[in-house]
Amino acid sequence: MRGRFITFEGGEGAGKSSNVQLVARFLRDHGAEVVVTREPGGTPLAEDIRNLLLAPRDEIMQADTELLLMFAARAQHVGALIEPALQRGAWVLSDRFVDASYAYQGGGRGLSMQRISALEELVLGGLKPDLTLLFDVPVEVGLARAGRRGDLDRIEQEDMAFFQRIRDTYLQRAEAEPQRFQVLNAAAPLQQVQEQLLGTLTRCWQQWSQP
Repeated sequence: MRGRFITFEGGEGAGKSSNVQLVARFLRDHGAEVVVTREPGGTPLAEDIRNLLLAPRDEIMQADTELLLMFAARAQHVGALIEPALQRGAWVLSDRFVDASYAYQGGGRGLSMQRISALEELVLGGLKPDLTLLFDVPVEVGLARAGRRGDLDRIEQEDMAFFQRIRDTYLQRAEAEPQRFQVLNAAAPLQQVQEQLLGTLTRCWQQWSQP
């Protein structure tokens, strides 16, 4: 049986990373093989591209350069890690995936959604997440959390309007694909967020683990 693919999306400081680990524990406790990964990155080559993308630099990176590097890393990620894991029946959990390109490069940078869609078709073919967990948090709350983590990377240094466009785009995508997205109020207390998350996982496990 082919594995399942769950992606975790949201703006800065939404709490995705800690909740990836909660989901991984839940699935492993139920006997699943779990692969935890992230974007950009996930393989040694893709992690090198991540460093190119996120390191602060004097030269301004063009928006098209950023988009193409994101998809270059994604092509390596999918071919070398995600597809092989799904084919052997593993559950793949990715901290960000293609929705992030629509949100960050499309919404944030203002690049054409049609161009992003063409790259998605080229790189991913028909690969889509089975479930996308969107951790939604007001921009000012998320940026305050991100600032407490330490030094900001190149993208985290953008202004509030940039991140508001990202949030708006994520919510628009969730509204357009309600069968795939589960929106979680990431501004709520952590216990409430995780209770809702575990409820969603329990339903999915019961549905998807049937032969």
